[in-house]
Amino acid sequence: MKYMLIMRATDEAFASFQDVPFEEILEAMGRFNDEMISAGVLVAAEGLDDAEKGVVVDYSSEPPVVTDGPYGETKELFGGFYILDVASQEEAVEWAKKAPMAGPGMKTEIRRVTSIDEFPQDNVWIQKERAWREATGQL
Repeated sequence: MKYMLIMRATDEAFASFQDVPFEEILEAMGRFNDEMISAGVLVAAEGLDDAEKGVVVDYSSEPPVVTDGPYGETKELFGGFYILDVASQEEAVEWAKKAPMAGPGMKTEIRRVTSIDEFPQDNVWIQKERAWREATGQL
């Protein structure tokens, strides 16, 4: 089963890492990533750019409204993710407990990634997506 570990932090938690040398962050993250690679569970991992460099598309009106920067009042920001292929949610939790850059204001949300096999296979859109996944080597 695949699980996504969604790395979240408060604004204050992000700020607390501003004084940590970038090389130290790379070293900690690199060791963690290497451990998951060696265990054969890492499928993907990406960090996200600063939220202030992003945009938000709000669908509350027609047409949708696009605004710069983070999501107005932020309590937590999504900073990156891992996708792990593990046997259970419990195993995903154990990996999350080992994540570096942890501390007050930092959280990891863990959610199972659904498989295309869980959707109705007689649906034309599922069939088209399956064909695309097969053609691109994803299945």
